[in-house]
Amino acid sequence: MGHPHLPTTEATVTAIRAVADEYGRAMTVTDDIGADRTTRRTSAGVFTVLDPDGSLPHEAFVELAGSPAVTVRVFPEDDAKITVDEVEFHDVPRDAVPVFLRSVYGGLTYVKGRFFPPGYWLIVPLPGDETYKELVLHNTLSPWLSRSFRG
Repeated sequence: MGHPHLPTTEATVTAIRAVADEYGRAMTVTDDIGADRTTRRTSAGVFTVLDPDGSLPHEAFVELAGSPAVTVRVFPEDDAKITVDEVEFHDVPRDAVPVFLRSVYGGLTYVKGRFFPPGYWLIVPLPGDETYKELVLHNTLSPWLSRSFRG
């Protein structure tokens, strides 16, 4: 399903801020601007600000207050890493971040367990047929994950 296009990191942060306001969540943002400051530019030289193509990469780290604990790292490469109660969802398209957060805060997210192979999965369904599913790596579920459990 198509999501509204978010062409820049700043547009994504603005969309996250709108979701935070909608659900009454406080948020903090840390911006890293420049090739020598972003996490995926390990080969950039010291004080190298621009990418080889002349662009200025911008990365943001957003922390949303409340339960569940949610952080979003927005990368310049049009994707994000969203962490929900210590469960990491890598490579979420930047355009899907606001919808993902609305699913988490709107109560659509749930945990599913299996007897064999043993484990728990955090499942975040988005409108349409898009679903994100990640393994919960800890043996015990947090109170928020326990409330979201579906056997």
